[in-house]
Amino acid sequence: MDKKNAPRAGALAAGTTLMMLLMTSPALALTPDDGDDPGTGLSVIETLGLFVIAPLALFAVIAGLVMVLDKSHKQKDTTSTNITTKAGSKA
Repeated sequence: MDKKNAPRAGALAAGTTLMMLLMTSPALALTPDDGDDPGTGLSVIETLGLFVIAPLALFAVIAGLVMVLDKSHKQKDTTSTNITTKAGSKA
Protein backbone atom coordinates (compact mmCIF):
# COMPACT_ATOMS: atom_id res chain seq x y z
CA MET A 1 0.00 0.00 0.00
CA ASP A 2 1.03 3.53 -0.66
CA LYS A 3 1.83 5.91 2.20
CA LYS A 4 -1.15 8.05 1.21
CA ASN A 5 -3.58 5.16 0.85
CA ALA A 6 -3.07 3.69 4.33
CA PRO A 7 -4.31 6.78 6.23
CA ARG A 8 -7.19 7.11 3.79
CA ALA A 9 -8.21 3.50 4.35
CA GLY A 10 -7.92 3.94 8.11
CA ALA A 11 -9.98 7.12 8.05
CA LEU A 12 -12.61 5.46 5.90
CA ALA A 13 -12.82 2.44 8.21
CA ALA A 14 -12.97 4.65 11.32
CA GLY A 15 -15.62 6.89 9.78
CA THR A 16 -17.73 3.96 8.67
CA THR A 17 -17.51 2.36 12.10
CA LEU A 18 -18.39 5.63 13.82
CA MET A 19 -21.41 6.18 11.59
CA MET A 20 -22.63 2.64 12.19
CA LEU A 21 -22.31 3.10 15.94
CA LEU A 22 -24.14 6.41 15.83
CA MET A 23 -26.96 5.09 13.65
CA THR A 24 -27.68 2.14 15.89
CA SER A 25 -29.32 2.99 19.14
CA PRO A 26 -29.29 0.14 21.63
CA ALA A 27 -31.13 2.29 24.15
CA LEU A 28 -34.25 2.04 22.01
CA ALA A 29 -34.23 -1.72 22.43
CA LEU A 30 -35.26 -1.29 26.06
CA THR A 31 -38.56 0.37 25.20
CA PRO A 32 -40.97 -2.04 23.50
CA ASP A 33 -42.76 -0.95 20.37
CA ASP A 34 -46.50 -1.13 19.87
CA GLY A 35 -47.54 -4.64 18.96
CA ASP A 36 -44.49 -6.33 20.45
CA ASP A 37 -45.30 -9.70 21.93
CA PRO A 38 -42.03 -11.23 23.10
CA GLY A 39 -42.07 -14.89 23.88
CA THR A 40 -40.33 -16.75 26.63
CA GLY A 41 -36.55 -16.77 26.69
CA LEU A 42 -34.36 -19.70 25.65
CA SER A 43 -32.65 -21.91 28.15
CA VAL A 44 -28.89 -22.44 28.02
CA ILE A 45 -29.32 -25.86 26.39
CA GLU A 46 -31.71 -24.47 23.77
CA THR A 47 -29.35 -21.57 23.04
CA LEU A 48 -26.34 -23.85 22.63
CA GLY A 49 -28.33 -26.24 20.46
CA LEU A 50 -29.65 -23.47 18.23
CA PHE A 51 -26.50 -21.37 17.84
CA VAL A 52 -23.68 -23.93 18.25
CA ILE A 53 -24.77 -27.52 17.66
CA ALA A 54 -27.17 -26.89 14.77
CA PRO A 55 -24.65 -24.89 12.67
CA LEU A 56 -21.92 -27.46 13.35
CA ALA A 57 -24.24 -30.29 12.36
CA LEU A 58 -25.28 -28.44 9.20
CA PHE A 59 -21.62 -27.83 8.33
CA ALA A 60 -20.81 -31.51 8.89
CA VAL A 61 -23.71 -32.62 6.67
CA ILE A 62 -22.74 -30.27 3.85
CA ALA A 63 -19.04 -31.21 4.10
CA GLY A 64 -19.94 -34.90 4.13
CA LEU A 65 -22.12 -34.54 1.05
CA VAL A 66 -19.36 -32.68 -0.78
CA MET A 67 -16.82 -35.37 0.07
CA VAL A 68 -19.14 -38.25 -0.86
CA LEU A 69 -20.35 -36.72 -4.11
CA ASP A 70 -16.92 -35.47 -5.22
CA LYS A 71 -15.95 -37.07 -8.52
CA SER A 72 -12.50 -35.49 -8.99
CA HIS A 73 -10.66 -38.36 -7.23
CA LYS A 74 -11.51 -40.62 -10.18
CA GLN A 75 -9.61 -38.43 -12.64
CA LYS A 76 -6.01 -39.60 -12.64
CA ASP A 77 -3.02 -38.16 -14.44
CA THR A 78 -2.36 -40.93 -16.94
CA THR A 79 0.70 -39.31 -18.47
CA SER A 80 2.90 -39.76 -15.43
CA THR A 81 1.85 -43.31 -14.58
CA ASN A 82 2.62 -44.99 -17.90
CA ILE A 83 6.13 -43.62 -18.45
CA THR A 84 8.96 -46.12 -18.01
CA THR A 85 12.57 -45.06 -17.72
CA LYS A 86 15.78 -47.01 -18.06
CA ALA A 87 18.51 -46.68 -15.48
CA GLY A 88 21.42 -46.19 -17.86
CA SER A 89 19.83 -43.99 -20.51
CA LYS A 90 21.61 -40.90 -21.84
CA ALA A 91 19.86 -37.60 -22.35
